Amino acid sequence: MDFTLPPDLAALRAKVRAFVDERVIPSEDAILAEDAQGREDRLRDLREAAKAAGLWTPHLPREYGGLGLGVSGMCALFREMGRSLVGAKVFNCDAPDQGNMELLRVAASTEVRDLWLRPLAAGEITSGFSMTEPAPGAGSDPSLLRTTAQRDGDHFVINGHKWYTTGGGRAAILIVLARTSAEPRTGATMFLVERGAPGVEFVRDIPCMAPAMLSHREAEMRYVNVRVPASAVLGNVGDGFALAQARLVPARLTHCMRWLGLADRALRLCIPYVTRRESFGRALAEHQAIQMMFAENAAAIHAGNLMTWHCATLLEEGREKEARPYSSMAKNHVARALCKVLDDAIQMHGGLGYSEDRPFALWYRVARASRLADGADEVHRMVVARDFLKGRLETLV
Repeated sequence: MDFTLPPDLAALRAKVRAFVDERVIPSEDAILAEDAQGREDRLRDLREAAKAAGLWTPHLPREYGGLGLGVSGMCALFREMGRSLVGAKVFNCDAPDQGNMELLRVAASTEVRDLWLRPLAAGEITSGFSMTEPAPGAGSDPSLLRTTAQRDGDHFVINGHKWYTTGGGRAAILIVLARTSAEPRTGATMFLVERGAPGVEFVRDIPCMAPAMLSHREAEMRYVNVRVPASAVLGNVGDGFALAQARLVPARLTHCMRWLGLADRALRLCIPYVTRRESFGRALAEHQAIQMMFAENAAAIHAGNLMTWHCATLLEEGREKEARPYSSMAKNHVARALCKVLDDAIQMHGGLGYSEDRPFALWYRVARASRLADGADEVHRMVVARDFLKGRLETLV
């Protein structure tokens, strides 16, 4: 078992890290400030610089302007990008576009890929993934899906109510999951719907615990008699649940990669303060309670990193079904680890950590969604427990 990166990937990782350190992190406050004003001058400049540096969309094949990296290669780079909240966006690897690009690449026709994937890959447009519904509709349980798509000749008519369609308000194209039959496994279909199509209603960006930033604005959408041609079906009719699963397993991993980068940066940012700040006659870093925080969080980050690598290896070997419970394990562990790292960072800094003078309070508000996105903690625990009880999950791999 060799955890050493191949020389070319190690060099690429170092290049991404340097770009994040030298260009992205110094610009993140300015990018977010401009974003709040509806501008993206600094972001646009950095995205062009990432293209010029050969670091654009590394997850895509070279024919789409990417680097053709596998899942393990993405692990190496996405962790570096994730050290900044704006990093993934700079390299055109942010959610939901990154997962949508992959879905279009594997399930769309050549014509559809030319129409939508190429401009997505070029960063000319953005996309949304419209699956989650308000109660009593689909959330972590996809069988509760209520949005429908009724066939009408050579068209389908979509009706439904969605929310948490990330970036849906600004997207050019939406991937909409709708029910096309009552069959439990083949009763859903994915449709490509233009954001400006008649009947597509943007209700609002939902006010959330985290501030709206970049594409991370959680749109509430209504689809009222939206007519789409049969060519708008992604894959085949009835493939919706299978495609959702195929998208979500690697998407959970890419989330983990980005979260690990942010967790590592947050923990390291604590070092200068705890070694300088004195309390009860000695530096905070000399207190056992603080040392325990560092030890537990460093171990949690390392464990999450290994879980992510292991699951990525399974996916690269084509063992998607086997990888599913491990992706749930990794997603659950890394999401909770990120939140704990940030909570402890706030605690270590006391009043300073709770203030906006340090980034931890903002990062925590953003990170808290990690325990809900792509399946709540409880669902992932259920998956892991179920597969372990049935003998389908090995812990000593």
